[in-house]
Amino acid sequence: MKKIRYKSQNVFTVLLLAVMLMSACRKDLQVPKEEKEYLFSPRPNDPIKGIYLVNEGNMGMNKASLDFVDFEAGQYRRNIYSEANPLQVKGLGDVGNDAGVYGSKLYIVVNISNKVEVLDVKTGKRIQQINITNCRYITFNKGKAYVSAYLGQVGNPAEPNGIVAEIDTTTLSEVRRVKVGRQPEEMAIVKDKLYIANSGGYSPGNYERTVSVVDLNSFTETKRIDVAINLHRLKADRFGDLYVTSRGDYLDTHSKLFVIDTQTDQVKLQYDIAVSNLTISNDVVYFYGSEWSHNTGKMTVSYGMLDVLSKKVLDTKFITDGTDKNIVIPYGIAVNPFTKEVFVTDAGNYVSPGVLYCFSPAGVKQWKVTTGDIPAHFAFVYR
Repeated sequence: MKKIRYKSQNVFTVLLLAVMLMSACRKDLQVPKEEKEYLFSPRPNDPIKGIYLVNEGNMGMNKASLDFVDFEAGQYRRNIYSEANPLQVKGLGDVGNDAGVYGSKLYIVVNISNKVEVLDVKTGKRIQQINITNCRYITFNKGKAYVSAYLGQVGNPAEPNGIVAEIDTTTLSEVRRVKVGRQPEEMAIVKDKLYIANSGGYSPGNYERTVSVVDLNSFTETKRIDVAINLHRLKADRFGDLYVTSRGDYLDTHSKLFVIDTQTDQVKLQYDIAVSNLTISNDVVYFYGSEWSHNTGKMTVSYGMLDVLSKKVLDTKFITDGTDKNIVIPYGIAVNPFTKEVFVTDAGNYVSPGVLYCFSPAGVKQWKVTTGDIPAHFAFVYR
């Protein structure tokens, strides 16, 4: 009898532990609640309703998240996605790499999760997921979304050339795809041509150095423009010039900025300045450089502005009050086209929540707020 009772007690103990473990797991999987923080006086009449901010999160941790700067309410709202989509147990996913608003939808490229999340721009609720392996950046034109993708295994130098997928924004299905260079990054569209910066980032010592040109009508790659190694950012101004960044090799070949004339598809200017990210607003390029050197083991950070008409780097700065000294790693940049406010994110140590700063047109900090991990990508919501 004692032996039988001993077994029963063991079974009860095991069951109790199992229940406790399940309870603990449920607590671990609890959906992060949306948090709201008032930052400024409500601006209900602004032509921009707000700005979505995608926080990349650390690779392998499913910590990508979505925040929103609500101009109408004067609020900062954290964890928009998780609150709006509680059944998505892994949240937004693994590494949010780009975002854009087109029509009534918000598109978020989630790199390591191999998907593009399509959300309702008003509510943040999930509409559909589009599966694209190792996707990177997104741009839009005439009812289509274009997504660049590395394809293959992350970090594998033997992976083949990447692609750009064309997505119908009505059916949310892939229509066509075209092969481009190795590890393609940002894109821009000028008239009927799509330009893609190829990096070859999985092959240090054998980087790509071209911009692919794709005819949008036939959706074929027509040529590649030789530029420089390890290309990344690519933006077009209203005159059709492209601004392309080269990350260099983090050793002796430094980061640079190049300008391509899309009428001739040739490089016409080179700036020997480090540019990690840029945005163009009202004929001015706003940029920052955060250049790492393996030789020195140091990060060099700089900020600047460039006039697209004269093609000259300006003496004026978009941060003038000394706040730039408090920013550890600038990681995202955007400019309100109406108010000229400049938004800059700080990734900090890459593993803790970052910071979003808002600067006046005169370069003075208006407010700052804590974000998710590695705040990076902006998407404006217009009225």
